[in-house]
Amino acid sequence: MDAIPPDHFLALSRLDGLLGSSESVYDTSTLAAHDFDVDNRTGFMPPQAPPARLPANWEPWELALDAAIAESLQLGDKSGITQAEMSRSESWRRRVRELPVLPVSGMIRSETDLRRAHLVLAWTMHFYIHSLPPDERVVVPAPITIPLFHICAQLQLPPVLTYSDTVLYNWTLKTPSQKPTPALDNLQSRTLFTGTNDEQEFYLTSARMELRGVEALELMRSTMDEAFVGDDLAMRRIATFLGRLATVIDDLKALIATVRDGCDTTVFYTEIRPWFRGADSDPAKRKWEFEGLDMDPSFVYPPELSGPSAGQSSLIHALDMFLGVDEFSHGAALTGGGGPTKKSPFLVRMQLYMPRHHRNFLNHLAANPRPLREIVMGAGDVALLGAYNDAVGALKRFRDYHITIVTSYIIQPARRAAAMKASEGNPGVEAEAPLKGTGGTELAKFLKAVRDRTAAAVIES
Repeated sequence: MDAIPPDHFLALSRLDGLLGSSESVYDTSTLAAHDFDVDNRTGFMPPQAPPARLPANWEPWELALDAAIAESLQLGDKSGITQAEMSRSESWRRRVRELPVLPVSGMIRSETDLRRAHLVLAWTMHFYIHSLPPDERVVVPAPITIPLFHICAQLQLPPVLTYSDTVLYNWTLKTPSQKPTPALDNLQSRTLFTGTNDEQEFYLTSARMELRGVEALELMRSTMDEAFVGDDLAMRRIATFLGRLATVIDDLKALIATVRDGCDTTVFYTEIRPWFRGADSDPAKRKWEFEGLDMDPSFVYPPELSGPSAGQSSLIHALDMFLGVDEFSHGAALTGGGGPTKKSPFLVRMQLYMPRHHRNFLNHLAANPRPLREIVMGAGDVALLGAYNDAVGALKRFRDYHITIVTSYIIQPARRAAAMKASEGNPGVEAEAPLKGTGGTELAKFLKAVRDRTAAAVIES
């Protein structure tokens, strides 16, 4: 576990003076503990660049991914795709089908190797699926299926590309540095579908937000320390922490805006985003078939397969839970399908795509016996109430701007594409149905509902 900052011990000593013992103290120091794979310097991102390659035993997987990138595989439904491009993709897919089915038992004890293996196989699988012609069955070959399902069982992740594969564990430093924390301008993505700077900037925008969010995690920990003291001084300190938290959230909003500087909206929509699609958002509604699934009785076909999504960021979920906004933003009606269904709320389901240690972190945060929102509501402290509402307001502004970004990068390009299809005498399917996100959500309706419910978390004085 990382060293606990001195102010933590100060908070505990004040609490000891009130209770006489710290044995029952809720352990807030673990909000930045290795148990949850949360670092006090880099948050949910690893403090060092993730490994660039797997050990030699699994080099065939690395070589297959290298070849997909080197041969610039194209989307199978790309407009104007040439016969040469289709042949090159099929030649690569044939080589993937001919790979040996490699055992994974040798990497079971290495979390970093398991993560790298999930990344490599998931990226390879998405290259394989999305380079297929749109009218062809999706059959993931056994050399990918079998090891991927074994790895997913160890990591408790679904067999699909996730936010952690594209952001958290997909970076290195541009130039070597001895600094304990990666600088926001010294990051670069390792793996790309398109090789474009646009794609890299899309991932790095999220990575920079994760790093800026480290202060938010520290403010959460400090607030929870003071909450267990509960005296007037503690309430004043919490109000100060919440004021700083609102600033951090506003900084996250400013960072998400920087995606416009390096990622073109048309390039993103037409060339990058289609590679992310999970089975849930396949425009042809093809089921993903996994060859070899019947070879192990422990293998179970996943109940859903969403692609990577910002909804899988543990940082944003942590902000929701800490502020008590999750009671509103994760509500039962927010299934992502446009209304109440038998499914769990979309943001709750997205936690299944997070690294399991980060899910445990969120569970730990949710188990706090003295939730901040209840403290604010019961304190009768005007300054504290104002600071809390300012933080919730900042989160609402963040979601306002996120809707603006989604509108620019997805909704407007989708409307233009549908209009173009209609002008060619082919009424677009997207013009008739709600636009889906990569996670299968009815995008605009869902995001606006989350934003509105966040605003509803403001406590009236």
